[in-house]
Amino acid sequence: MTGLDIGVGIVGLGGMGHLHAQSLTELGADVVAGADLVDAQRQRFADEFGATTYETHNGLVADDAVDAVIVTTPNRFHEPITVDALEAGCDVLVEKPLAHSLESAERIAQTAATTGGICMVGFHNRHAASMAMFDEYHARGRFGELTHIEANYVRRRGVPGPGSWFTDPELAGGGALLDIGVHALDLALYALEFPEITEVSGVARTTFGHEEEYADPDGFGDNWDAENERYEVDDSVSAFIRTAEGQTISLEAAWATNREESMDFRIRGTEGGAQFDIGDTELEILETGTAGGDHYADVTLTGDSSLTGYTEQDAQFLEAVATGSPPETNTLEEALTVQRVIDAIYRSSETGRATTLEEIEIAAEERARTN
Repeated sequence: MTGLDIGVGIVGLGGMGHLHAQSLTELGADVVAGADLVDAQRQRFADEFGATTYETHNGLVADDAVDAVIVTTPNRFHEPITVDALEAGCDVLVEKPLAHSLESAERIAQTAATTGGICMVGFHNRHAASMAMFDEYHARGRFGELTHIEANYVRRRGVPGPGSWFTDPELAGGGALLDIGVHALDLALYALEFPEITEVSGVARTTFGHEEEYADPDGFGDNWDAENERYEVDDSVSAFIRTAEGQTISLEAAWATNREESMDFRIRGTEGGAQFDIGDTELEILETGTAGGDHYADVTLTGDSSLTGYTEQDAQFLEAVATGSPPETNTLEEALTVQRVIDAIYRSSETGRATTLEEIEIAAEERARTN
């Protein structure tokens, strides 16, 4: 991937912005610009990458040296930045989730369709070694027909903290589900090759964020002040999803809950099963056999730990930008499906009943007309 002669600008120069910048530099792209409201972040980025920096994204997308843009800001700002970048002729990789709301996500998709620009969405766990090995063995038929996926992204204590943008519904759009549960949900839909979804049922809970005496042994949420800070988002979600082919997904996502933490991902198939931790390099395959007597046949595969999901994702983005070809993975349509299911989970929790994606689309259209 070296020598691509692609100039990349990054909007949002915190930890995620630096991670992408380092990955892109290793892949041979030129990190030519960065934008962030915080002066210290801009200075640090300029010193490390020799990039031109801007206070807002407007100057960055107008910079002739910028061919592609990566967006790593709070969710609410994904739409204006991505839309402006696409309209300026830049290709875009926007971090997950696509947007803070379904309506906002759909407006991004409409702009991409109108401009013809490339827009990928940052679901990097698809490219981790564990999932890549599963994909290959699944393609060879080793697991038979997939029937059910248990997808977990659960922290025992890991609320970002009242007062952060993560706990502000206007900036984030949701809580644990949109922050970390989206990874598990996307991975489950991806493993099932984005099937037709017939029903979504879910419950979103806000249990811990209002507790002034919240125990936080690891200090995950700095400066905890539940009494004076805003906290109006979910800190745990349980959901169940049915597909037209009878496949199912059970999803558990939590920032905080009284159980052990887990990023356990379990896939059931008619011929075999698989399990791994989301984003890990190891894959365990679970099978049975009769040769020499009935037995279990379990094997653990260990992938290359030097290849990260972020690196492979960014490499595929650069390849799409270099060739002008639509990406084969992390597509807008896939991200829209994830966003629709998220919206369905929240609506199901609000109404106390299961819902369908068709109902969600109708409700989104009605909200768009009234706003």
